[in-house]
Amino acid sequence: MDFRIADTFTDSLARLTGDEQKAVKMTAFDLQLNPANPGLSFHKLDKARDKNFWSVRVNKDIRLIVHRTAGSLLLCYVDHHDKAYDWAERRKLETHPKTGAAQLVEIRETVQEVLVPVYVQAETAAAPSAPATLLFSAHSEDELLSYGVPPEWLADVRQATEDTLLTLADHLPAEAAEALLELATGGKPRVAGPPAEAAVADPFEHPDALRRFRIMTNVEELQEALDFPWEKWTIFLHPEQRQWVERDYAGPARVSGSAGTGKTIVALHRAVHLARTHPDARVLLTTFSDTLANALQLKLKRLLGSEPRLAERIDVYSLNAIGLRLYEAHIGPAALVEAPELRKLMEEASAAVEGHRFSLSFLLTEWDQIVDAWQLQDWDDYRDVARLGRKTRLPEAQRRVLWSIFEQVRTGLKARQLITHAELFSRLAEAIAEKGRIVFDFAVADEAQDLSVSHLRFFAALGGERPNALFFAGDLGQRIFQQPFSWKSLGVDIRGRSRTLRVNYRTSHQIRRQADRLLGPAVSDVDGNIEDRSDTVSVFNGPPPDIRTFASEDEEAAGVAAWLTAQAGEGVLPHEFGIFVRSAAELGRARAAVEAAGMAFRILDDHVETMNGHVSIGTMHLAKGLEFRAVAVMACDDEVLPLQARIETVGDDADLQEVYDTERHLLYVACTRARDHLLVAGVDPASEFLDDFAR
Repeated sequence: MDFRIADTFTDSLARLTGDEQKAVKMTAFDLQLNPANPGLSFHKLDKARDKNFWSVRVNKDIRLIVHRTAGSLLLCYVDHHDKAYDWAERRKLETHPKTGAAQLVEIRETVQEVLVPVYVQAETAAAPSAPATLLFSAHSEDELLSYGVPPEWLADVRQATEDTLLTLADHLPAEAAEALLELATGGKPRVAGPPAEAAVADPFEHPDALRRFRIMTNVEELQEALDFPWEKWTIFLHPEQRQWVERDYAGPARVSGSAGTGKTIVALHRAVHLARTHPDARVLLTTFSDTLANALQLKLKRLLGSEPRLAERIDVYSLNAIGLRLYEAHIGPAALVEAPELRKLMEEASAAVEGHRFSLSFLLTEWDQIVDAWQLQDWDDYRDVARLGRKTRLPEAQRRVLWSIFEQVRTGLKARQLITHAELFSRLAEAIAEKGRIVFDFAVADEAQDLSVSHLRFFAALGGERPNALFFAGDLGQRIFQQPFSWKSLGVDIRGRSRTLRVNYRTSHQIRRQADRLLGPAVSDVDGNIEDRSDTVSVFNGPPPDIRTFASEDEEAAGVAAWLTAQAGEGVLPHEFGIFVRSAAELGRARAAVEAAGMAFRILDDHVETMNGHVSIGTMHLAKGLEFRAVAVMACDDEVLPLQARIETVGDDADLQEVYDTERHLLYVACTRARDHLLVAGVDPASEFLDDFAR
């Protein structure tokens, strides 16, 4: 007998309390081990339209809804008695007549009216009244059916407007909802799977069905699926995105898009596609930090669990780890300078040059963003360099003074036989280019918005001119580490091969909408590639973010603790919480809140991943690439966000904009780690950025 679980089951499981979830899991394991066990209390649902729906008793009040036939058992839903029965009476499992995919369909006649939720009404109430535009009136029924729209919902789809679309989408199967959102934002959805005349023999094997029904072959698979219910499909590629994964590119290519649009999953599947279609190739899959590389490795393991030999040809490393490994192989051992030692060298060089007023912070930033980033070798290089991103004007006389300081730092590094990360990647790029050997056949890089100048030189050497050799995924709106610069000038030209993803699968409409207020409607890079964020849409609704200001840090800790407790009572598990603050100085405030809630926690760093049973606490910088069901962003106080210490290092008023931009990006990154619930908190006077949420 085939034993499957549906996404509706794992979603409903996640909404139960911790104790209720434990009881449900035990029943699910019993069902898998022996579905004919006489100890299991099956009850046929006579009122259900689908006569294969049964309930299974978990305890006095919790009921598990299953779809049972002679050859299969499907876990569909779980809830308290009345709610579970109501869910089953309003749904049926059927094969779509056009696509051939198995679907759990909400019975249209059981829905009285497709109403817009109150929080959506409030958002649109202020808009001037105008005749509602029917979004899909020009699309034929046959076309809409090809996207997986159930026949009985066609009339509602034809009458959908901007105000009703998102709510209507909640009633439709995922592939239909996402295709309609793609159409509404100007795209053209692709039809997944074979045409109707070549229907899939097993409706559960259709690409659309594989995204929502998983077959469980053993207890271990079921254990993992139930332990991490809300992130179960993080490795599944949406059919609409497959075209960007499988396309042939004449040169470097990039996918971009706001947080939650699936860039990382596209990058992951691109690496797998390249390895699968080129049996002898070596593929590099890389990202910004060790933490994110570990997360990619875990996703790759889940994706290729049954194909270990294919996984062996995909090398997953953080950029620094692969850079060091290749440097040692092509050049020799590398001794990297640590930040404290570089700071000491800069202090000594600054003191040795008299008659200047440059602060140590300005010197370190100028070194990091200009001198070291571009690997400037002499005075002529520094005198003539275009200081992109550094708006402070420096006359030639001041540059000469600065170079005398930087020259001493360079001399000090050489004397100690130390190199910087930028020098490592620049020298590695030169060595690879000189040897002319292919190190990796293909390279795929995630979080590409924070690649440095030397990183781009390295990638250009790996395959800047070869078709399909380089593939990048990133979001300019999440750039928090690097100054803007031209990729094209460094040999990585993505013009004409850049695609912006528009559909957000991870973050609710309410969270995404408010987080987007921190950024402009469009972001562009130095080469003129534009990421238009104005038409991004989310595929599901949720409660609006909670923005709070407290009178003291103690009140903030108590308020956040109460929020954590409330969310836990609604079924959010400890490892599904993330709490982020601006810097390490505020971590104590996050710890105080979690301790007040009586929960265990883990402090994130570059090498620590989330831990089952523990709330994750970290700085906003470490939030990059992570995902949680519920996120609290704390300590959003004036002078903390934006960080006063950064503002005080600005050498010219013109540089303030870059500081404010990256500080906004940090808050945006932290807020968009949330899927369902977001709390943003600070102590009065709060950060001016919180006013942007109310715009």
